[in-house]
Amino acid sequence: MEGESFAASISFQQLRLFESVGRLESVRQGSEECNLSQPAVTQALSKLERQVGFSLLERRASGSYLTEAGKILHLRTRRMFAQLAAAVVAIGGADGVEQASAIVHRLSRSQARALIGIMEHSTLSDAAIALKLTEASLQRSTRDIEGNIGRPLFYRAAVGLTVRPEGMAFGRKLKLAMQEIESGLSELSAMAGGRQRQIVIGALPFGGVLLLADVLKAFLDHRPDADIRVVSDSTSEMIRRLRAGEVDILLGIVQEDDADDLRSERLIETPFCIVARRDHPLDGRPKLNRDDLAGYDWIVGTEGSTRRACFNALFGAGTPPRSSLATSSLTIIRKLLAVSDRLTIITSFELQSEADTLIALPYALDGENPSIGVTMRADWLPTGLQREFLDTVIAVAG
Repeated sequence: MEGESFAASISFQQLRLFESVGRLESVRQGSEECNLSQPAVTQALSKLERQVGFSLLERRASGSYLTEAGKILHLRTRRMFAQLAAAVVAIGGADGVEQASAIVHRLSRSQARALIGIMEHSTLSDAAIALKLTEASLQRSTRDIEGNIGRPLFYRAAVGLTVRPEGMAFGRKLKLAMQEIESGLSELSAMAGGRQRQIVIGALPFGGVLLLADVLKAFLDHRPDADIRVVSDSTSEMIRRLRAGEVDILLGIVQEDDADDLRSERLIETPFCIVARRDHPLDGRPKLNRDDLAGYDWIVGTEGSTRRACFNALFGAGTPPRSSLATSSLTIIRKLLAVSDRLTIITSFELQSEADTLIALPYALDGENPSIGVTMRADWLPTGLQREFLDTVIAVAG
């Protein structure tokens, strides 16, 4: 078993017992804290070790101590429970961390599976089919998690039982927290020379795709066995996927308004420039004004993009020129510019790869220069392989 299916075979109770014994360095104290007998705790931890294929605790007369593998999984387990407690507080299910932790300790994997399943498949009946469970079983789990959290997470609509907006918010954080165990198992697999969890890279338009090609070549030359998936969409969609844990890292133009839950590392400063095809009517003009630029059709960035903001700032004081196309595809932009007198805004980094066909017009754009870099979740802890990928990005950008 690998990845998500492997992590799903480990119960929340096993993880709670492991966290307690590892922290207290004692099966006896762990059993007392979790209100279980010592034999039950020992049996649960032995099963966990068989499942992961590693010895996690070294039993001595003085206590039980984490092995190297145990330290890796214990850190991820602590992070998972801390994130779950924060999610309970955020939804209003508890007044503080202590109360939230007590609620989290009553959470079960079946409760989590019910919420995430209905969230992803829209209704209870569709989730039951997808998860191969009975609707009655799934409904019991929905009642259990609502009773545990003390907040309504579901409502009955015309299509059946579905998830409330606050349930969606909690479910996303729940799903993200559970990824910690998948990352821990991936790190254990790496210790044994096995396959590691897939790295999902979000390539942002304008900069991300071009830099990523060089990064992937360098990284795969060194790590040919790495499993990497690249996804590309609008900036707003990529940020949504990053927050949801569907993407590990974003590569491309760094957003100027970093949110508290995201962090960025700027690597290459790349000014925006106004671009046209070679032999454009404005090509060769020593100086241009805004009226010269407003006389042509424009290709603009999609709503919410830094390119669109730059275009809006350029013509914000007057009537904007015609802009019949909004796109983030450099391929489409390149082809349209080549056969028309349209103008657009791209970064100097992209222009380097298009220098045979495109030129920068002599007009200085106001504002700070954008930067190409990496964006991650603020509390994200990369695995060893993910850290290597980030190091490769920094090296190639340098």
